[in-house]
Amino acid sequence: MGKYRKDSLLGFLILLIFDLATFNSSVAQLTFDFYAASCPSAEFIIRNTVQSASLNDPSIPGKLLRLVFHDCFVEGCDASILLKGNGTEGSDPANLSLGGFSVIDSVKRVLEIFCPGIVSCADIIAIAARDAVEMTGGPQVRIATGRRDGRFSAASNVRSNMADTTFSIDAMTKLFSSKGLSVNDLVTLSGAHTIGTAHCSTVRDRFKEDSRGRLTGIDPSLDKLYGEELMRECLAGGDLSSALVSNDPQTSLSFDNQYYKNLVVHKGLFQSDSALVEDERTKNMVEDFATSQERFFSSWVESFRKLTSIKVKTGDAGEVRRSCSSFNR
Repeated sequence: MGKYRKDSLLGFLILLIFDLATFNSSVAQLTFDFYAASCPSAEFIIRNTVQSASLNDPSIPGKLLRLVFHDCFVEGCDASILLKGNGTEGSDPANLSLGGFSVIDSVKRVLEIFCPGIVSCADIIAIAARDAVEMTGGPQVRIATGRRDGRFSAASNVRSNMADTTFSIDAMTKLFSSKGLSVNDLVTLSGAHTIGTAHCSTVRDRFKEDSRGRLTGIDPSLDKLYGEELMRECLAGGDLSSALVSNDPQTSLSFDNQYYKNLVVHKGLFQSDSALVEDERTKNMVEDFATSQERFFSSWVESFRKLTSIKVKTGDAGEVRRSCSSFNR
């Protein structure tokens, strides 16, 4: 009986080690300085292009950061969000407001001149988002590279894999857990809302609109004065589907911990933001990041690395596209 138990335990451990090795194999194949020999100027070219685009359009960093989330949460970090065509991820209504594509395309065109067929669009998205954060005052993050571009993109996969602005903590933790991300990652990565803008239609649930288009605040979790400010901005912008408001009304162009300070005083833009400071599982972390930008930045480095490693494709499990918007032929 003892020998049987030992053999069973040994077999279980072997299977467990095998499963863990299989699970981590794709991530393990990502390496730092992946392009050191094949395209040593790759990250320099990406950084310069992002910086130039951001100087011309300050909204670019927020768009690039949002883009990496929408890519990695659906099919993993494989640039499937960039593929154009009927029925692709980009055609889903949830992705129609995405931006930053021209920056990625510009980077790819330059890289195809200097290093044809070497640098994947998936790596470009991840590095560009990383650089966008740093350029707006955020922390430096060294991420491994070697991602391959996926060969599949379907709009039908988007809704079940993306968080909605009305999500509860339960819904968000369930979604993040399915991507290998923890509650800590959820709170940390929500800090991406410290830069960028959103359409007023995404906060429609926090207001009541009458037949004349007038808005009335109905969400008690939202600071009254902030709610009134949002209503004025949205109405001044015309159609709620096109009017824009800043994710962070205080420092919308700076990657800092102001987002968490806003949450503590009930000035979170989305219902999903407000939920973070109302739930005991996340409230303490929000308050901690609100008082310490250093702790937020430290946590961001680790969580961003995890985000950009979701279901990556490496080796033969993908391709390096010549054009980010279409498969290789």
